Amino acid sequence: MSADTQIVSYVEESEFDVVLNGSEEKVVVVDFTATWCGPCRLVSPLMEQLAEEYKGRAKVVKVDVDRNKPIFKRFGLRSIPAVLIFKDGILAETIVGVSPYEQFSEAVQKLLEAVPT
Repeated sequence: MSADTQIVSYVEESEFDVVLNGSEEKVVVVDFTATWCGPCRLVSPLMEQLAEEYKGRAKVVKVDVDRNKPIFKRFGLRSIPAVLIFKDGILAETIVGVSPYEQFSEAVQKLLEAVPT
C-alpha cells in the first residue's frame, strides 16, 4: 500500500482490485479525490472519522483521480468528491458530492448489518 501518515491510505490502480477483493473487511469505502478539489477537503476528515469508527469492520481508502483516471472512468464517474462503497467487491452505494457524515455512516452500517457474523 502507498505510504500515508493518516488512517486512510491512498491506493493506486494496480492495487485497486486487490484491495476490493482481498481485504479482510467485507465492506470497502473508496473516496475518489484530487489535491486541487476544494469540496474533497471537506469529505476527507469524514473519511478519517469513518475509518476510525468502523476500524476492523470496514476498510476506507482514497484514489487520486489525477493519477488513476482509468478507475475513475471504470465506474462512470464525472465529478468529485465521489465515495463508492463496495460489499464483497461489488459496488453497493455511490455518494457524489459533499454529504453529511451520517449519510456515509448509515450506508456502511446498512451493508455491515447484511454481512453474516
